[in-house]
Amino acid sequence: MTKVVAIAGSPSHPSRSYAVLEEAQKILQSLGAELKILLVRDLPAEELLHARFDSAAISAATTQVTAADAVIISTPVYKAAYTGILKAFLDLLPQKALVGKPILPIATGGTLAHLLAIDYALNPVLGVLGAAHILQGVYLVDSQFQRLDEGGIDFHDPDLEARFRSALTELTHAISSKVPTAV
Repeated sequence: MTKVVAIAGSPSHPSRSYAVLEEAQKILQSLGAELKILLVRDLPAEELLHARFDSAAISAATTQVTAADAVIISTPVYKAAYTGILKAFLDLLPQKALVGKPILPIATGGTLAHLLAIDYALNPVLGVLGAAHILQGVYLVDSQFQRLDEGGIDFHDPDLEARFRSALTELTHAISSKVPTAV
């Protein structure tokens, strides 16, 4: 089975960006892919802040990412960028951690004003980590969906739901068509 790792970059839990990943998990399962969610907020803060590459918890998390067939990165947008805790984790990934993997960035925010945060803040960092196949990101405004207590989300905007499902379908197609890449 195809293995997808989703990096949940929210510092709080539960969160809307985590609920989006729960919804993605349901959809990907129906498409024949397994999604494991990595909660960055659950990693030891001191090890993240002090960049302890040799930490067992950090090593296990980075191994999970490097072993995946594809990666989803989900983050709320604060101050026009992704979260600091997500940045701390991305800084600890090996330089070529994302080589050969399709990447789907997902962001949530309170306003459309931060729509370009994926393109201008997150995608350049993903490129530095070797991501060459970054799919068109999905940005969800808080008013377009609601987090459900039982997990996942309820879309208030059918166009957004269609874009979200399409992005996940595109991710599965990108995985099945990817060509092995030499590192």
